[in-house]
Amino acid sequence: MKIATFNINGVKARINALTDWLDEAQPDVALLQEIKSVDEGFPREIFEDKGYNVETHGQKGFNGVAILSKLPLEDLSRGLPGDDSDEQARWIEATVMGDTHPVRLCGLYLPNGNPVPGPKYDYKLAWMERLHAHAADMMAQEIPFVMAGDYNIIPQDEDAARPEVWQEDALARPESRAAFRRLLSLGLTEAFRARNQAPGLYSFWDYQAGAWDRNDGIRIDHHLLSPEAADLLQDCWIEKDVRGREKPSDHVPVWIDLAA
Repeated sequence: MKIATFNINGVKARINALTDWLDEAQPDVALLQEIKSVDEGFPREIFEDKGYNVETHGQKGFNGVAILSKLPLEDLSRGLPGDDSDEQARWIEATVMGDTHPVRLCGLYLPNGNPVPGPKYDYKLAWMERLHAHAADMMAQEIPFVMAGDYNIIPQDEDAARPEVWQEDALARPESRAAFRRLLSLGLTEAFRARNQAPGLYSFWDYQAGAWDRNDGIRIDHHLLSPEAADLLQDCWIEKDVRGREKPSDHVPVWIDLAA
């Protein structure tokens, strides 16, 4: 089962790039972030015509997450538990049945948190506390699950081309990294680092200042796997070349392949 997470930075702005990528890459499941569309405005028919089941949790103008799956989606849930007043569309989850195992798929768009300090950073850390609690609940069920998406977290200095410029940014602040490590301490596996320890590999390049041309990137798109899903992990990779195509997102797809 090949699963890609991809922050597309606007489904309508990126529709040609997204459909071309789907035709070429043929993921079994694509978890999308920043669709920037309300549910009723999402161009679902385009993806349904390509054989995908489509579920969205949208919001006008920004945020928004979606699941495109060639496999049937069951037990769909929208919104991260823990705060009924939270109206930001950042979480969607559903179960898919592979050839041998069911897998719970959780697509997330974690808050950016800038500027620091301030209410946006407080929201980011509170959101991560809710994420930790929900992950702990899912761990207790002892099922294969994947939490994948744009985490807006640079886990370590080697995940940035110039770590010194990110030191006071919400993506790399000590509190942000500590919250990410707390997730891993539950027993989750960060799929990419389980397969590749090399530096200089990134999933995001800013549109400004020639960042792509200089490979001035950061790695902020991650798959965290439960022990049961980690046992099924066959590979994880970053599809870097997508960033160099016409009208690209500032993120690229990050993939896992599960024996499921």
